[in-house]
Amino acid sequence: MSTRESKKAAGGRRAEYAAATRQAIHEAARELFTGKGYFATTVDDIATAARVAPATVYAVGGGKQGLLKAIIETRTTAPDVEETYGHIAGTADADELLRFITHATRVHFEGSRGLMRVVIDTAPHDAAAAQALRTAHASLRDGLARTARRLAELGALRNGIDVREATDTLWFYLGNGAYFTLTDDNDWPLDKVEQWLHTSLRTALLRSGSADRSASDQ
Repeated sequence: MSTRESKKAAGGRRAEYAAATRQAIHEAARELFTGKGYFATTVDDIATAARVAPATVYAVGGGKQGLLKAIIETRTTAPDVEETYGHIAGTADADELLRFITHATRVHFEGSRGLMRVVIDTAPHDAAAAQALRTAHASLRDGLARTARRLAELGALRNGIDVREATDTLWFYLGNGAYFTLTDDNDWPLDKVEQWLHTSLRTALLRSGSADRSASDQ
């Protein structure tokens, strides 16, 4: 192996190690924030759980504040986000689109409910958490706005409902607040939540022809 190839291989190994270290720190921080609470978690706790030095936690994430923001940003830029956008743009049936976006938000909530509860509870008292919450909400609202525009392109929205109102309606039903109310306060299982949200959105947004047609297909 030439010197150039050796340097390239070494650089690749360093990059892999750095990525693995970052992932370990993110996973440790997420688990601790969710299980112990954001304010009760220390950088030393994260370092111990990730099996790294505290200085490494600061270097990789900038401390707790930077880690919380980075964890949320990583989720909003994951490859499946672009896949979701592509599916929205390519779906030609309005009810199928509502079914898809409802399921997508259910899956996202199911995987992040613990962390989002921490972020929501912490945001009023911490600037980093407030920024993380804004980032998460902006990402979700972007997906819902794309859904609303696609419904409008398909001519499926009820008379008098424009893209802005459709986006707001989707946000009302599919935002974290709705999921927390239905699961925590109502104690509904997620399967029931998903079905109810889809049915409610179909009634609220779709023209009668589209809603009637989709109901007959169930």
